[in-house]
Amino acid sequence: MANLRRLLASMLVILALLAVLTGFGQATITSLTVNGGEEVTQPIGLIVEDRVLIQYKVVGGNVKAMQFSISFPNGTVKDFGGSGDFSYSFICDAEGEYVLHFVNTDQTEEIRVTLDYEVQHYIFGIPQMLFMVILIAVVSVAGVAVFIGLSRKP
Repeated sequence: MANLRRLLASMLVILALLAVLTGFGQATITSLTVNGGEEVTQPIGLIVEDRVLIQYKVVGGNVKAMQFSISFPNGTVKDFGGSGDFSYSFICDAEGEYVLHFVNTDQTEEIRVTLDYEVQHYIFGIPQMLFMVILIAVVSVAGVAVFIGLSRKP
């Protein structure tokens, strides 16, 4: 009976860790509709040393009518102009909210944009998921060492 409780408790801890660790990865794919003459924004909260990959593809409408820019937390705006396929990566050097701006300069036609952005968090220069795996391995080895040290000696 005690083994069954221990097994159940272990399984609950593992499921809880899995749920928590999956939340650390942030990859988002979304579809946006930008009507003629309008602007759609997508905010992204970042911290220092985050690696960001932004990709989008214009699916419908006039490809050249869509203008894209990024607003940084320090107030600067980087304009990328218009294109149908776009890919840009950068390393975050200031913590805050980065805003992606999609502007449809065509007054009649709506544009569909498929946006894909991925944020990789880093801790001490190591990707966060790798850091968590190393941390779990160290804690597991320490737990086994304590268990062996406290076990009965023959």
